[in-house]
Amino acid sequence: MATYDVIIIGAGPGGYVCAIRCAQLGLKTAVVEGRETLGGTCLNVGCIPSKALLHASHSLHEAQHNFAKMGLKGKSPSVDWKQMLTYKDEVVEGNTKGIEFLFKKNKIDWIKGWGSIPAAGQVKVGDDLHEAKNIIIATGSEPSELPGVTVDEKVVVTSTGALTLGKVPKRMVVIGAGVIGLELGSVYARLGAEVTVIEFLNEVTPGMDKDVQKILPRMLKKQGLKFIMGAAVQSTQATKTKAKLTYKLRKDDSEHVVEADVVLVATGRKPFTDGLGLKALGVTMSPRGQVQTGKDWQTNIKGIYAIGDAIDGPMLAHKAEDEGIAAAETVAGKHGHVNYGIIPGVIYTAPEIASVGATEQALKEAGHDYKVGKFQFMGNARAKTIFAGEGFVKILADKKTDRILGAHIVGPAAGELIHEICVAMEFGASAEDLAMTCHAHPTYSEAVREAAMACGDGPIHS
Repeated sequence: MATYDVIIIGAGPGGYVCAIRCAQLGLKTAVVEGRETLGGTCLNVGCIPSKALLHASHSLHEAQHNFAKMGLKGKSPSVDWKQMLTYKDEVVEGNTKGIEFLFKKNKIDWIKGWGSIPAAGQVKVGDDLHEAKNIIIATGSEPSELPGVTVDEKVVVTSTGALTLGKVPKRMVVIGAGVIGLELGSVYARLGAEVTVIEFLNEVTPGMDKDVQKILPRMLKKQGLKFIMGAAVQSTQATKTKAKLTYKLRKDDSEHVVEADVVLVATGRKPFTDGLGLKALGVTMSPRGQVQTGKDWQTNIKGIYAIGDAIDGPMLAHKAEDEGIAAAETVAGKHGHVNYGIIPGVIYTAPEIASVGATEQALKEAGHDYKVGKFQFMGNARAKTIFAGEGFVKILADKKTDRILGAHIVGPAAGELIHEICVAMEFGASAEDLAMTCHAHPTYSEAVREAAMACGDGPIHS
C-alpha cells in the first residue's frame, strides 16, 4: 500500500495543475487517471482539439473571403478532412505528452485506472488501495442528457463525437446555442455544412450581456448559421446515416421536424462523480449533483477536497486551474485564494467573445448606479486592416467611484484583450486608469482604452 500526502482523482486542467502545485510545495503527490492520456476532457476532447479545428476552418474562411481583397490570388484551398483531423490529433498529442513530462519533472506518480474513495484517507484503483493524508476530487464533467435524445456518437453526437466525424456533414443540427454549440457549429458551417442551431431560450449564450446576445446571432448568420429560437426539442430518430429531429415552438406549441446528417447535442454539462462512492461515504452533494465544499474547497469529510467542474461555479478550465492551485496551497498550510468575481469567459467563434465581471442587466436588476463606456471596432485601425471591424468593447463602471465592474468584448482577439481588464479589476482600477494608460498603435487593445475613455469625456475615434 502506497502512502501519499495528496492523491488527486482526475488529470484534467484542475487535477494536473493542482498536482504540480502540490509537488512544488514539497508534498508527495499522485494522480489517478483512467484515460490513456493526461489532460482530461479539455485537452483530449474539448478545449484544445476544438480550437485546432476553429483555427483551421477560420483559415479556410479567410482564404475564401479575404485573400483576394489583399491581392492573394489563386484557387481557394480544398478541405482534406482526414488531414485536418490528423493536425488536430497532433496538437492534442503534443499537449498531453507535455503534461507527462511535467509529471516526471515534478516527481508526480500517475496511478492509471479509475479511482474510488472507500474511506477517508483511502483511494482504491482496481484492486490496489492507496493511502493519502488528503484526497482532492477533480473528476470534471460530462455532457448532459436530453430526454428523448439518444446519443450514439455517430449520427447523434456530443462534442466528443463532433471532433471525430468520418466526414463533414452536408446538414448539421446543433441543439443548444451556448459556447460548445456555437463554436463547433461555426467550424462545420465554415467547412461547408448547412448548420441550424435550435435553442430553448429566446437568446443565444445564456447569461451573457444583452448586447453580446443581440450582435452574435447577426454575425453568425452572415457566416451561414441558421437559428431557431424558443424551441423545445422533443425527440430524435436516427438511422445509420441520417437523423430526424422533432421540436415544438414555445410561442404557439406548434410541432416541426428537421432532418440532418448529424445532430450535435450541446445542452451543457454535468459533474462526473459516478463511481467515486461519495454517497456511501456521506459526502454532501447538491441537488444538481455537485460536490458541496466550504471556502477552503474541503467537503464535509475532513481531508477530502473537490475542485473544478465537480463543484459549483462556471465549468471553465481556468477556474478549475485556479481552484487546483488554491486547494494545493490550502493543503500545504498556506492560504489559497480564488477571486470568483474576476473569472473571464471566452467563446472562440469568429469574432471572439470575451466577458468578465458583471453584465449590464445584472447591475440594473441589483439597482447599481453604473455607467457604460462602449467603443466599436469599426473605429479601430488595426481591426479594419484585417476586415474585423464588426463588434465592440463595452466597459461597465461604478458611476460614483469609476471602478470597473465588468467588461464585454466582441471582436478580434477578444480572448486576449479581456485580460487587461481582468488585471485592472484585480487591482481595483478605475476606467480612468485604463484611459490614461498609453496603448501601442496600431493594436486591437486601443479599443479597450477608447471604451474606458467613453466612461469619461468620450472616446477619440468615435
